[in-house]
Formats: sequence, structure tokens, C-alpha cells
Amino acid sequence: MPAEQELLYRLAVALGVGLLVGLERHWREREEEAGQRTAGLRTFGIVGLLGGLAAALARSIPDGGAGGVAAATAAALLLGLGFLGLSAALILFKLREAEAEGNFSVTSVVAAQAVFALGALSVLGDVQVVGAAAVAMTALLASREVLHAFVERLSWPELRSALLLLAMTLVALPLLPDRPIAALGGLNLAHVWLLAVILAAASFVGYVAVRLLGTARGRLVAGAAAGLASSTAVTVTNARLAHREAAAAGPLAAGALAAGAVSYARAAVLVSVASPALATLLLPALVAGALAQALAALLPGLRTGREDEAARSPVGNPFEFGAVLRLAVLLAAVRLLSEFAAERFGGIGAIAVAAISGLADVDAVTLSMAVLATDGALPTSAAAIAVAVAVASNTLAKAAYGLALGGPGFGVRFGLGALAGLAAGAVALWITPGGW
Repeated sequence: MPAEQELLYRLAVALGVGLLVGLERHWREREEEAGQRTAGLRTFGIVGLLGGLAAALARSIPDGGAGGVAAATAAALLLGLGFLGLSAALILFKLREAEAEGNFSVTSVVAAQAVFALGALSVLGDVQVVGAAAVAMTALLASREVLHAFVERLSWPELRSALLLLAMTLVALPLLPDRPIAALGGLNLAHVWLLAVILAAASFVGYVAVRLLGTARGRLVAGAAAGLASSTAVTVTNARLAHREAAAAGPLAAGALAAGAVSYARAAVLVSVASPALATLLLPALVAGALAQALAALLPGLRTGREDEAARSPVGNPFEFGAVLRLAVLLAAVRLLSEFAAERFGGIGAIAVAAISGLADVDAVTLSMAVLATDGALPTSAAAIAVAVAVASNTLAKAAYGLALGGPGFGVRFGLGALAGLAAGAVALWITPGGW
């Protein structure tokens, strides 16, 4: 594209950014009389074009040599003066409007500044980034009522928990060493903290789902979603909540069962991708287990939902950091003991290792056995039994966790559903040719 045509195209993008934002601003004040609107379609369109023209002028400054330092400085100064001049005019007008109308919002001023900056970037940078930013900003401006209502309903425990979860994920997790530490028995601190993040996220997702969907449906959706990460974590989290809220034991058990059904399905996908031969033996059992647990989750959830539909208020705190960390350490200790036992009694074979490892995790065993079967290091039938034993071990361990941490109300409901899924999988594995 010739330089002149490219410049016209970029200026058109700058104008389009202003018109897009101006459309939202104009629509919001559409009932005002002519001359009474602070800034609308035309004003924002001109602001965007002004940013693009300022950037075009800055780019046209000739390079005087010496690496272009002087030209770059002059260009930056020109853009800065243009931005400051526009900001001064907008602020002066806003002050007069505030005196006349008592309106102290500065959203339009900041939006105009952003439009100027995006107009400049459309000439100097990537127009696709400019377009995405313009759409995101317009959507944010148009969501004022929704965002205000959300903030009004937001409680301090919810805000604190969200900030804590973000800090755990984005601040603390990258700082931890992602390697086994010999002084701690080979424990990987990053993995332990990641488990804490999963536990906290499971609790928070459940809290949000209950707020949006009610007790029964919310727990089901939250359990299924969090089960993509760790069904064991969901079971432990829901059991702890059931111990604190006995009335919610039914929906919490249904959510844990939904997570278990997703865990079966996840194992089926892993096996299918890693070892098609192993999948031939295990898919019927994994699918049967997933369907049985899904049915067990759905029926109690619907029944409890009709009884408790009025109880839409979730717990007052999305998650407790101390309890989450303690549970993460507990599960990490189980995994560490499993690895130690596997090394100590490795001669017993893959089935014993799978039974021990399955106390905390199924995915690692599933992938390991699939690789061994594909490489020919282990017979496919033996690998299938090892994966089945790991799934059974994990299911029984979760049932034990649920009974110990959640009490009879949660433990019995979850245990019966989990055993139903395990029985369905066992029957399917038994009748599958070559399964044993």
C-alpha cells in the first residue's frame, strides 16, 4: 500500500475510534437539547482525528541524523503538547459544566484523552490493537449501570477474597521455586501453592455461581467447572463448606459429584489422546462412570433445589485463606507420601503405584500408564488395570475425605453417588473384551 493511502487508512481508523466512543457518549445524553451535551458524536470524532493528525505531524519530522534522537524528542514533545492542550481545554470546560449543573463526573474527559491517545496510536502503532482497545473502552462506558449495580452489591469479604485470589495467582505463584526441594523431601512449593490456588478458586467459583444461580444449580455448575482442574480439591472444599453449613450439604454433594463426573470425562480424553489402544479398553468404563456420577449429581441437586430454592444466600466469605492453605498442604503431603511409597515398594508394580498415587491425583497415573503402554514397556491390559485402580483409589479417597471433613450429611450423599459411578465403571470394564 502506498504511503499516502496507508496514512489515509490510519487516519480513518483514528476517526472511527472517536466516532465509536462518541456514539456511546451521544446516546447517553441523547435527550439533552442541542448545545447542552458535553461532548458527543462530532466532538469525539474530531478528538480521535486530532490524535491521528498530531501523530502524523510528529512522524513527518525529518531525521536530523545522530541516530534520530532529536527528531524523536521533537515528535514526543509535539504529541505531549497536543495531549496537554486538549486536556486543558477539556478540564476548563468540565469545570464550567460542574459549576452550572453540579455534575462532577470526569468520565467524558478521560474518555476523550483516551480517544486522542488511540488516534495517535492508530498512526504510529498497530491498528488492530487500537480497534480492540476502542471496542473494550466503549463497552466499559456503556456498562455504567451494570457496573455500578455490581459494586453496590459487592461486599467487603467478596472484594477481599477476589483480591487475595489474584494476589495468590499473579504475585505469589511466580515467585515460588518451581522445582523439587531436597530439604523438603522433594516437595515442589510451586505445586503446593498451585493446589492452594485451585482450592481457593473452587470455593470462589462456587460462591459466585450460588450468587447468580441459587444454591442447587450454582453448586452443580461450579462443581463441574472446577472439576476441570481438580475434582479432589472440589470434594475437599465442598466437604469443608458442608461441615460449616449443614443445610447446604445436598447441593454441595451434588457439586462434588459433578466434579467427579468431569474427572472421569477428563481421564477419558487424556487416555484417548495419549494411547488409542488403551482407550479401547478404558473408554467404556470411564464413560459409564461419568454418566453414573452425573446422574447421581443431577437428581439430588434438582430435588434439593426445589426444597431450598428460597435459600439463595451463599456463605458470608468466599474462602478462608488459612483453611485453604491447610488443605493444600494436606493434599501435597498425601502426594509426597504416595511418591515415597512408590519408590520404596516399586517392585510391587504399576498397580500398587497407581493405587497409592490415586489417593491424591489421577491424571499423573493416567498419562504415565498411557505412555508406558504406548512404548511397550507395560502390557496394555496391565496399564488399563492400573488406571482403573487409580480411579477407584481416588474415588474411595474422595469418599473418605467427604465423610471425614463434611460429616454424615455430605459424606453419605457424596459417597453413595461416587460408589455408583465406581460400580458402573467396574461393570463396564469387566464386560469389555480384554479388559482384565
